[in-house]
Amino acid sequence: MYKFSFLVNAITGDIMSNKKYDDLVKKHTPKENKLKYAVTAFLVGGFMGLLGEVLIRVYIILFEVSRNDASTYMIITFIFFASLFTALGFFDKLVAKAKAGLLIPITGFAHSMTSSALDYKNEGPIYGVGSNVFKLAGSVIFYGVVSAWFFGLIRYLWEVLL
Repeated sequence: MYKFSFLVNAITGDIMSNKKYDDLVKKHTPKENKLKYAVTAFLVGGFMGLLGEVLIRVYIILFEVSRNDASTYMIITFIFFASLFTALGFFDKLVAKAKAGLLIPITGFAHSMTSSALDYKNEGPIYGVGSNVFKLAGSVIFYGVVSAWFFGLIRYLWEVLL
């Protein structure tokens, strides 16, 4: 939305000042209940952590694997269901209700990749899916690698100098 120094109403010819425009926007902007969103995100995020721990325990018992391997299976399970729910079209509806608690890094990353792939699937497997699958997730990967390198360099210099 662009903010102009004045707006002209085409029907009545009225001129609207910036102050009047700001008041009108403020009046029609939905109010956010930040405390409710924070509590919801905390509870849903906690439930996701609990679900992850339950899956780890189930995989340890069911497959008789180490905790490290069971953790990998749990992550794969979360990625699979986030991608499946995105492809079926109801992950966004779940996020609308659960807020940020459902967008824990692994499910949010899987959702961003799947939604990008689905948005461009009509353009084909190469120019559509292949070139756009990392559209949203690419910046996360890029800045993750750059920051890991940067902080690794800081740690290295810290150990060498001290």
